[in-house]
Amino acid sequence: MAPAGGPTKARLLVADFVMSFMWVCSSPLLKMFVVEVLGMRSHDPVSEIVTCACSITNMFFFAFLGQLSGGGTYNPLNVLSDAVSGDFLRFLFIFGARIPVQVFGSISGVRFMIKTFPEIGLGPLLQVDIHHGALTEGLLTFAIVTISLVLSREIPGSFFRKTWISSVMKVTLQILGSDLTGGCMNPASVMGWAYARGIHLSKEHLYVYWLAPVKATLLAGWIFKLVTAAPSKGTTTAEKEKLKKSE
Repeated sequence: MAPAGGPTKARLLVADFVMSFMWVCSSPLLKMFVVEVLGMRSHDPVSEIVTCACSITNMFFFAFLGQLSGGGTYNPLNVLSDAVSGDFLRFLFIFGARIPVQVFGSISGVRFMIKTFPEIGLGPLLQVDIHHGALTEGLLTFAIVTISLVLSREIPGSFFRKTWISSVMKVTLQILGSDLTGGCMNPASVMGWAYARGIHLSKEHLYVYWLAPVKATLLAGWIFKLVTAAPSKGTTTAEKEKLKKSE
């Protein structure tokens, strides 16, 4: 007899691998579509607008896949808060299984793309010093995690509305960081490209693309919990006083 919850965990792992594989493939494929299929010039204003529109559409597709799979994701930062706020078994599952699977999916996707399309390049590159890069990735990650938390827990609305706001903000932040670090905000995706270049264990990669985003994610979650907890307590107290008066 299979343990309770086994199939669900297996489905999540499969979804994480497939989505991570597809995500690292989607970005270069979108650029190739805009430049080679549509015939637009790279870095031309019109082509940049079309690329942004395609990126937003792509994010909608992956958001739908996440819902369809019951929580699958291509980004370790999306499950990090659950790992540290849940029980020990959940912590082990996320750090021991989900995040490694996401990394493996990204590495597999990059290897597939390089073999199939050797001209695609080698992914995001650090264009500034290590401290500037870490600060950039940290701030970008802090911003998008905060936005995601607010959208998921504080702002009511449909799946379309929340995904639209989140996607537009992600694209905006990626553009802001593109000339510095690539504006990745996804350690697994960067790991795939870094592994292809043989620099996945370098200090720059680990510090900028892993340590800084992870710390920023934890900080954003802690601050969000701190800010949203205070009004909740105040409301509870007010409700209690109202009940006493009514009695």
